[in-house]
Amino acid sequence: MKLKIALLAVTAALSINAYAQAPIVIKFSHVVATDTPKGQAAERFKQLAEKATNGRVKVEVYPNSQLYKDKEELEALQLGAVQMLAPSLAKFGPLGVKEFEAFDLPYIFPSKTALYNVTEGEIGKSLMKKLEPKGITGLAFWDNGFKVMSANKPLHNVADFKGLKMRIQSSKVLDAQMRALGANPQVLAFSEVYQALQTGVVDGTENPPSNMYTQKMHEVQKHVTVSNHGYLGYAVIVNKKFWDGLPADIRTALDKAMKDATTFEKAIAQRDNDLALEAIKKTGKTEIYTPSVKEQADWRKALLPVQKDMEGRIGKDLISAINKEAAK
Repeated sequence: MKLKIALLAVTAALSINAYAQAPIVIKFSHVVATDTPKGQAAERFKQLAEKATNGRVKVEVYPNSQLYKDKEELEALQLGAVQMLAPSLAKFGPLGVKEFEAFDLPYIFPSKTALYNVTEGEIGKSLMKKLEPKGITGLAFWDNGFKVMSANKPLHNVADFKGLKMRIQSSKVLDAQMRALGANPQVLAFSEVYQALQTGVVDGTENPPSNMYTQKMHEVQKHVTVSNHGYLGYAVIVNKKFWDGLPADIRTALDKAMKDATTFEKAIAQRDNDLALEAIKKTGKTEIYTPSVKEQADWRKALLPVQKDMEGRIGKDLISAINKEAAK
């Protein structure tokens, strides 16, 4: 009997030891292609995290909505089905953290410098804190640059948008933006946009060039206007319970890996968008148009009132604080 108990104890100890040696798995899900800035940064984080933890952490990256679509991924994170995401900032409005919709406001960021004043400063930190009651910890802001407009007709003037069905993310701000231009906003998951453009379910959309090119949207859009009217960025987030439960040394190593991956991501974002726009132009399938100074002024005149209209939703003080930072 004693021998049997001893054997059971040894077996249990071996099992515990094997369990202790098993790597911590982080499932990192996102909705864009691997060769986008976000996709490349996710892969870079995987490499850095696994190296920094000597293999104690294994990062599994799932791009292109392989696991979850836009509307599903945040719920999956909250439930612990995945541990890490990098959703676009517009996704937090429907979650109840409407302040993040400030990033969707047209013409609120005149430059990348202005943007980083916000994301890397106190405003960015306070916004991330607002995610914690939702069971989410924010780790970093990632960049995908300014958006262009596309359709199968030229979009030079505000009047050109009248009656067009324009795909947007689920965002009250983006809805108001398209309505201010005279268009009809249509909410669609990112993974469904190409087919919707191809079949005419929607007439056009907005995206940074890297997203447009990697999803081949330019193949079904004859015209692109380099409007730079709005910004698309992401927040890298983790399940708070999972993150808080990690050993302190692992968390420190992952924080450093995320910081380095973020530096890498910001460095490639603008480059990739510039290259994507050039690649779209070279296909000869899509005409690239840059608005004149007067046209840009008309777009601004039509869209800037959206900031005022959204004060009740996002917060007048927050919008004012962002504009103040952006003006530095």
